[in-house]
Amino acid sequence: MKLIFAIVNNDDAPTVSAKITKAGFNVTKMASTGGFLLSGNTTFISGVEDEKVDEVIEIIKKYSKRRTQAVPVDFVYSPAAVGSFPMQVTVGGATIFVVDVERFERA
Repeated sequence: MKLIFAIVNNDDAPTVSAKITKAGFNVTKMASTGGFLLSGNTTFISGVEDEKVDEVIEIIKKYSKRRTQAVPVDFVYSPAAVGSFPMQVTVGGATIFVVDVERFERA
């Protein structure tokens, strides 16, 4: 058995959750915050049999879209002038971790 942790952008989270559940897998959702943009994410946790890991990962990949977003970047041009300009960054997609489960019980 494996435990899958998938960190997904909040924009994609409802679809990812629905598709994982529709495929017959149990999933737990937790709110999380990214460190770079401090934006909202959802972390999914799902315990699956070894042979089903790739199926869950494919669902996550299919419904977690990468997109570009403009974010303001503060800069100092000179000691007298302070301003900001937009910078394009890629957000979205999914970060996925798969770990072995040593023991599983349902109580």
